[in-house]
Amino acid sequence: MRCLFLSLFCVAAPAWAAHGYALWGSPKYPAGFSHFSYVNPQAPKGGELRLVSNSRASTFDKYNPFTIKGSAPAYLPPLMFDSLLAGSLDETATAYGLLAEDIQVAPDGLSATFRLRSEARFHHGKPVLALDVKHSFDTLIGPHTSPAYKTMLIDVAGVDVLDERTVRYRFKKPNRELPLTVGGLPVFSRDWGVEGGKPKPFDQVVTDEPLGSGPYKIGPVRFGRDITYVRDPHYWAKDLNVRRGTANFDRITVKIYKDATARLEALKAGEFDLMRFFSAGDWARRVTGKKFDTGELVKGEFRHQLPSGFQSYVLNTRRPLLQDVRVREALGLAVDFEWMNRQMFYGSYARVQGLFGNTACATQGQPTAAELALMEPWRASLPAAAFGPMTVPPRTDAPQSLRGNLRRAQQLLKEAGWEVRDGALRNAQGQALVLEYMDSNEGGMRTVAPWMRNLEKLGITLRFRSVDFALYQQRLQKFDFDITSIAYGGTHNPGQEFADLFGSQAADTEDSGNFSGVKNPAVDAFITAMTAAKTEAQLLPACHALERAIAHSHVLIPQWTAPTHRMAYNAWRLALPASVPPYTSGEGWVMDTWWVKPAPEQKGP
Repeated sequence: MRCLFLSLFCVAAPAWAAHGYALWGSPKYPAGFSHFSYVNPQAPKGGELRLVSNSRASTFDKYNPFTIKGSAPAYLPPLMFDSLLAGSLDETATAYGLLAEDIQVAPDGLSATFRLRSEARFHHGKPVLALDVKHSFDTLIGPHTSPAYKTMLIDVAGVDVLDERTVRYRFKKPNRELPLTVGGLPVFSRDWGVEGGKPKPFDQVVTDEPLGSGPYKIGPVRFGRDITYVRDPHYWAKDLNVRRGTANFDRITVKIYKDATARLEALKAGEFDLMRFFSAGDWARRVTGKKFDTGELVKGEFRHQLPSGFQSYVLNTRRPLLQDVRVREALGLAVDFEWMNRQMFYGSYARVQGLFGNTACATQGQPTAAELALMEPWRASLPAAAFGPMTVPPRTDAPQSLRGNLRRAQQLLKEAGWEVRDGALRNAQGQALVLEYMDSNEGGMRTVAPWMRNLEKLGITLRFRSVDFALYQQRLQKFDFDITSIAYGGTHNPGQEFADLFGSQAADTEDSGNFSGVKNPAVDAFITAMTAAKTEAQLLPACHALERAIAHSHVLIPQWTAPTHRMAYNAWRLALPASVPPYTSGEGWVMDTWWVKPAPEQKGP
């Protein structure tokens, strides 16, 4: 009967449905697997995990994490919203059925069909239906959400509700990544934001408690201080293989502190159980105290295999002073990472290398024939250097030196029309080269100061501007800055999200991720080739061409990355699985798979 109802669709659909989907090759876990190998399926449920938010936002003013205005609580989406598919932490570009019990990808790659589990339920008890999936997608690409969703989903033609529990995503063109992309979208109930029987505009859904289907719901909240997520005892997927051994805490409380010093002192005082560290100085010198001496608190470094990402100083090329590539390259030559790593970072960091560090997409050496085939039609739009060896961040250890780098920077600036006159670097119109570095963290001055001193030797003035986080967000959304720092996350599976980071359309769209203002048809073409790749052999040249174009444009000045998650945690209360999954996100791994140690049994008199 089902095929008769879907007669128009059954002809095109394959005769099989899979329990999971892998971008390349086959999933690691077979159909009917019992649990992921990195969890403890017998982990006890109960207790509380007390975390500190590492977000720079000092408070939150809404529960809706998808709208543009305001700040939502940390970690809300993964705790409260399930998706059609769930990724594993020991594979890349692979996901398994969560809300969906199976996935069918059409032979022509133009659609993916998901069949929902009959037992899937939202927090208010109603079943998760195909109409909810369609509603969630339509809302996310609507006018009130981040433009990143629209960019990421630009090649999704639409969603068809085939029956009550079957939904089909249609794609404008074949793209092997899209089934994973749509399968990972949050799904929420059509009842969320309904008031008086009518749905409110989504931007007016602010403090309405989200109606998702994830393992946690919102519990006690103290705005500006903390939020507690409470495990749903009726969570529909608690015995599902992709959820077994996860969501072990009854409560997860996320505390908020005004600054890093307050967070660190609160950890030492035992106000929470776990804190992840991003400051090498704090980790090396200040994570000490009585509770560390007794062993109640311990320092753990957990090695991962995540992409290194490309945390960078971002140069906003919309600013006239930053539009010449020679000026941008000169600015990068004044960064002395080797000195900073020795003197400030305790040797704990490595320099970021390109967009795709620690992945198969990392670019080295001369362009291959396949890369040149993509690049040659766009030679006029690319820096000439992109057709030579891949650029690498300048070094200051022997045989190179800071002095040599600054001499090279002086030459580039001179070629660009800048010379020192009247005590400052000036162009032909007499304008001084004065730039502003914007940050929402006053502590950022410490790492920027050495760069500022080196730029002074070139006659360039870099002013540090610290603003509160709300203003920082607003100025980022409107691209109202010269230079800032962005911690871009990496990926083993690059795709359409890079159109939001570097695409021409995103450059003119407020609140997009294209902070650098890249607007280049060659870059657009490489991103299109990347998303259209049907094999790794097609993907890699497109990734390399994109990486060469961005790196040789010098719109990003690479910063630094660490190969481990540094976390201090309460070893008397918390237990963790025996193995660390290679692609874990730190706090996400803790919330997902750790548990509270059972209290010791009390002996009678």
